[in-house]
Amino acid sequence: MAKTISPQELRRHWLEKREIALLDVREEGPYADSHPLFASSVPVSEIEEKLPPLVPRLSAPIVVYDDGEGYVERAATRISALGYSSVAILEGGLAAYSRVGEVYRDVNVPSKAFGELVEAIRHTPSLPAKEVKEIIDTREDVIVVDARRFEEYNTMSIPRGRSCPGGELVYRIHDAAPSPETLSLINAGVPNKVIALRNGTIGWTLEGLDVERGKTERLPEPSEDARSRAFENADRWAKHVGVPITSTEQLARYRSEAETRTLYTLDVRDPGEYARGHPAGFISAPGGQLVQAVDEWVGVRGARIVLYDDDGIRASMTASWLLQMGWDVYVLNENADTPPMPQPPRIRLPANAAVTVADYKTRGDMAVFDLARSPAYRKGHIPGAYYASGPELVRDLKAVPGTGPILLTSPNGVVAAANVAHARSAVSREIHYLSGGTTAWEQAGNALETETRWLSEPKDVYKRPYEGTDNAQANMQSYIDWELQLVAQLANDGVAGFHVVQ
Repeated sequence: MAKTISPQELRRHWLEKREIALLDVREEGPYADSHPLFASSVPVSEIEEKLPPLVPRLSAPIVVYDDGEGYVERAATRISALGYSSVAILEGGLAAYSRVGEVYRDVNVPSKAFGELVEAIRHTPSLPAKEVKEIIDTREDVIVVDARRFEEYNTMSIPRGRSCPGGELVYRIHDAAPSPETLSLINAGVPNKVIALRNGTIGWTLEGLDVERGKTERLPEPSEDARSRAFENADRWAKHVGVPITSTEQLARYRSEAETRTLYTLDVRDPGEYARGHPAGFISAPGGQLVQAVDEWVGVRGARIVLYDDDGIRASMTASWLLQMGWDVYVLNENADTPPMPQPPRIRLPANAAVTVADYKTRGDMAVFDLARSPAYRKGHIPGAYYASGPELVRDLKAVPGTGPILLTSPNGVVAAANVAHARSAVSREIHYLSGGTTAWEQAGNALETETRWLSEPKDVYKRPYEGTDNAQANMQSYIDWELQLVAQLANDGVAGFHVVQ
C-alpha cells in the first residue's frame, strides 16, 4: 500500500519551492476537463514510456491522483517497479484537492496562465481580427509571424503568416523585419511597432475569416549582422530579468548532485540543429515550445533547469520567461562536454510475451488491440485492429467475445509491452504484444488501414479548440472566456509563484 499525502501538504511543497511531481494518471480528456495547476498528464497505461524523461530522478517525490476511477494503486505500483522510491497517493483525489485549491481546464495551463498574466500586466498591444485583416490586405510593410508550434501553424494559419515559434523570434526577426516601420518585439528591444492578433486564430475564425492550411513557410536563418543585433538585445533583456549564467564546471557539479536534486539539461535550438550535434546529456526542447508547454518536458516543480544554445540568444530569452514562471533556470555559457547524468529507468519487457511481425502473420489467429493514442490509430493501424483504452484495457478486454489469443500493439511496442502483465492478471486468455509495435509492422512492408473499430470510448486526447478548423463556435468562444479569467483564477489559487518583470 503506497503512502498518502494531503492536498494541503502538496500545496506547501509548491509554496516553499520544494521539489515534487504531481501526476494525473487518467487519460488526457478527463485531465483537460479539470486538474491542479502543476499536474502533468501521465496516463496509467503509459507510465513506463512517459515518466522517465519527465521525472529523471528516481528519488524525486511523486504524487499520483485520479478522480475515483481506481487507477492510483496500479499507477503507484508501476512507478515503484521502475525504481522510484518516493511515491504517494493524493488523499481524496481530485475532489479533495478542489476543496482547497483551484482546478483548471485545458492543457499546458501554467504556460498559458503566465501568458495571460504578462498580457494583463504589460498591456500587450493587440487588435481584433477584422482590423488585422484590413492591415494585412492594405499594407505591404507588414510581417505576419506565427509564434505557435510549427504543427499548429501547419494545421491552420492566417494569410501571409510565416512560422517562427516564440523561442526563435528574437533570433530570426531582424532580417525578416529590417525596416523599423515593419514589426517589433518589445522585450527584445527591436524598434518596430508590434501588434498581436487578439484571441489568436480562434478570434480570426470566430469572425468568419478564411485561414490557410498546410503552410510550411518559416523565417530563415539569420545573417551574421542579425545575430549580432539579436545577441545584444537578448543579453540586455536577460540581464534585466536576472537570468543566471552557468559554466561547464558548475554543470558538472549540478550533475554530480542529480541524485539528490532533479536536473533537466535542455537544448533549446531548432530540432534540426540539435540533430546535427549537441552536448552530452542534453535533450531537445525547442525554446518556443518549451515556454508554451513546459509541463511536457519538466515534470518536477522546484527542479533545476540548465538551457543550452550556441548563439547566446535563444537560451537567454527562453530562460528569461522560465525564470519569471518561478523555475530555477540557468544558461550554459559554453559547449558542455561533461559526463552525462545517470540514465533514467527503462522498462523491463515481460518474458515470453513478444510476438514478431512474422510470427503474427504466420499464426493468423490473434485478435489485435491497439493502445496508440486515438489520432494515431485513426491515421493508420494494423488491418483488423481495434482501438483500446490503456487505463480501461482489462475492463474492455473482458467484454470481447471468444477465447482466442490477444495481441497488443502500440506505435513502438513499449506501451503494449508495459500493459501485458496487467491484462494477464485479469483476463483468462493468451496475451502477447507485438515486438516493435505498429512501426515494425509498417517497416516490414505491410500496409495500414484507416477503418476504425472502437473497443473503448476515445477520450485519450483532448480536442484543442485552437487547433484544426472543425471546432464548434461555442467551444472556441468558451475557450476565450476561460482564458480571460485565468489571471483571477491564479490569484485565487495562490501557488503559481509567477513574477512578471517590467
